[in-house]
Amino acid sequence: MASVDSTGSRVSGRLGSGDLLHAGLVVVLLLGVWCVSGLEVSTGKVPSAEAMNGSTVLIPCTYSSCIGIKNLYFNWHFNNNGSMVKLYEGEIAHEGAEPKVMMCHDRVTFVGSSKTNNISLLLWNITFDDAGDYTCFARNLKEKNRNHSAIFTLIVVDEIRELDNTLTVIVVSVLGGVIGLLVMGMVIKALVVHFLLKGGEKNKECLVSSSGNDNTENGLSGAKADNKGTPKA
Repeated sequence: MASVDSTGSRVSGRLGSGDLLHAGLVVVLLLGVWCVSGLEVSTGKVPSAEAMNGSTVLIPCTYSSCIGIKNLYFNWHFNNNGSMVKLYEGEIAHEGAEPKVMMCHDRVTFVGSSKTNNISLLLWNITFDDAGDYTCFARNLKEKNRNHSAIFTLIVVDEIRELDNTLTVIVVSVLGGVIGLLVMGMVIKALVVHFLLKGGEKNKECLVSSSGNDNTENGLSGAKADNKGTPKA
């Protein structure tokens, strides 16, 4: 009985350790999910753009958080040859509240809205000196001041270069020609098979009719031969 009890206690101890291990793994996974679904900012799928000297350009940034926001602080900085110049900063008190923004640059306009999680800016009358990296930063109090940033690169040019579509046109033309040849080949093959099958059926009909004619002629000749009288002795 003692041995059974001791074995049972050992098994119980192992089960308890296993349960604790599983619980720990669940906690780690939940923390991982929390980290993944936390605050993120993005400057778009293509985080760069070319703009003409003297034009106005939109520099995009959006934020997201599955947990929600509270006192979300955000700002934009421009990297001016290693010196970070603040363009504006703002705060969103809670979900749905409009941002309170303080501008720090005379040619910058805030065009964002909390309804679309947008904290983008417009930069007016750009010059070649405005070319460079723009950093969008955000910090969420609800996530214990979790923060995230993204960079948008602005390229200022004299004129917008037109993309050379020659190679694209050539590739599309070649592919279209190949597809056309394949379709034509399939049509010709189908017609050939159709006519071959039709010709085979005609040949079978001819063979059947000729065979019937031969049998009829043979039968008639045989009947004629049988109708002849027996020669007299």
